[in-house]
Amino acid sequence: MFHPLRGLKLSQLAMFYPLRGLKLSQSAMKVIEYNASAGGKLLKRLEGAAFPPEKVAAVRRIVEEVRKRGDAALRDFTRKFDGVSLKSFAVSAAQIRESRKSLTPDLRAAFRRAEKNITDFYRPTQARSWRRGRGDGLEWGEKVTPVESAGLYVPGGRAPLVSTVLMTAVPTRLAGVPRIVIATPPGRDGTVDPRLLAAADYLGITEIYKVGGAQAIAALAFGTRSIPKVDMIAGPGNIYVTLAKKEVFGRVGIDSLAGPSEVAILADARANPLYIAADLLAQAEHGPGGAALLITASKRLIAAVKTALEKIGSRPAGGEIFLARVRSLGEGIELVNRIGPEHLEIMIGKPEAALAKIRNAGAIFIGELSPVAAGDYISGPSHVLPTGGAARFSSPLSVNDFLKKSSLIRYSRRALKKDLPALESLAELEGLEHHLLSARVRLNTKNLK
Repeated sequence: MFHPLRGLKLSQLAMFYPLRGLKLSQSAMKVIEYNASAGGKLLKRLEGAAFPPEKVAAVRRIVEEVRKRGDAALRDFTRKFDGVSLKSFAVSAAQIRESRKSLTPDLRAAFRRAEKNITDFYRPTQARSWRRGRGDGLEWGEKVTPVESAGLYVPGGRAPLVSTVLMTAVPTRLAGVPRIVIATPPGRDGTVDPRLLAAADYLGITEIYKVGGAQAIAALAFGTRSIPKVDMIAGPGNIYVTLAKKEVFGRVGIDSLAGPSEVAILADARANPLYIAADLLAQAEHGPGGAALLITASKRLIAAVKTALEKIGSRPAGGEIFLARVRSLGEGIELVNRIGPEHLEIMIGKPEAALAKIRNAGAIFIGELSPVAAGDYISGPSHVLPTGGAARFSSPLSVNDFLKKSSLIRYSRRALKKDLPALESLAELEGLEHHLLSARVRLNTKNLK
């Protein structure tokens, strides 16, 4: 869902256009027309909603059952939600070896290109240990260490999400995490798609578990007899996965609370309507709950995009499509910053000028030749991004999510003596006399009171 647009005047949005005649399933798209009476309802839709209490309660029960009963609870929930009874959750070495047969030359080349792009993007951004001195004997630093284990959640669905394997596992591996685990829901036949297994095997990950949903997150957080616990959980998922991550945070680290996927396209009259229509439909393809939004001051572009959508024809879609006309490019940029979209495409004559004013967006695609689809699969930065307006305060998944920092402090006698007066003032103000004593005693100060 989009982040709340609180504070945005209704008059700032000149018009929202319905997609009359568009051959998209009505279950996937709601026709919304902006006007004075419907404006409040429209903004409420874009604000999104709090987590439904009944789903919060259901996830809490699942997490607690897994914590208490371990594998027995996992088997019960896998039978209930996935429709399959499993004797073992672990994917066997034989199954992984067999999956290599599905790795065609084209697919191997695609893995190689994606792996290289992701690695090349993240390597310069990786935090490093450092130390430096103040010049008087005080030395500071940070010791950067990878977490000891990470659980990567790869959602199930109509197709194997090998891209999620790549976009989560490559940064994790680059961080130097010794133990990397994948959890993914089993199919109705109790197996995992061999192409997903081949992607994991290609990256050297062989600890893979056939378990999905909130129960998978709980198993990774608490551990069971079959699934040893991890220190960090990352990866996208549905609302149950998101709520489970929220529930176990503190027991383990998590990357984010990702929601339905979304895109905003900021465009001017010169933008190609066919590119925009294709990108809106690609976003809607992610499924229910997501949203695809065109923001433009051009009435002519909106009409052309509507025509392009109709020409493309019927497509299976789940997210909603909005066409918004604002009064100016500046007003469009303000709307983008209020929304804080997961993906932002900038299709205007001078994109760099607009880019300088964008404050809130997960991933920004600059220019008409930069589709979100490239970011989903191959361009390099992870496609695990902040959603629901979280781009206001958080960042995409990165190698640094799997690294932790320890502060380093080393004093000489000279440096401690130099800092002692300030330490004394602060400790006396707070009334912590033993804090003060612990510093004074090291300098053999006569007055230890």
